[in-house]
Amino acid sequence: QVQLVESGGGLVQAGDSLRLSCAVSGRTNSNYDMGWFRQAPGTEREFVAAIEWSGTSTVYADSVKGRFTITRDNAKNTVSLQMNSLKPEDTALYYCASKPYNIGGLIAVGQYDLWGSGTQVTVSS
Repeated sequence: QVQLVESGGGLVQAGDSLRLSCAVSGRTNSNYDMGWFRQAPGTEREFVAAIEWSGTSTVYADSVKGRFTITRDNAKNTVSLQMNSLKPEDTALYYCASKPYNIGGLIAVGQYDLWGSGTQVTVSS
């Protein structure tokens, strides 16, 4: 059974940094695009960042561009999201997700077919 498990969330102050990790088990991850999404209470799940299967192409939401960096290590079956200069509006439940590399684009929630259960990030002002 393939599983995605997120870790690294927590409570921080504005301006701090956090590094989220997503561990993929049950398969080799090299043929899958990976994305990070987030959802705050009462809002839709939104795209944060994604990295295509080989790691050579990344895309970011405008709200996190220049502050967040997504990376992957296919040898270790992991994907990470380095989050710097955190803001209170970054507070949300963060999800890791995957999709086959040859299906659809990187940004749409609906293109991803496997999701983790999320890790909470809370940024206080």
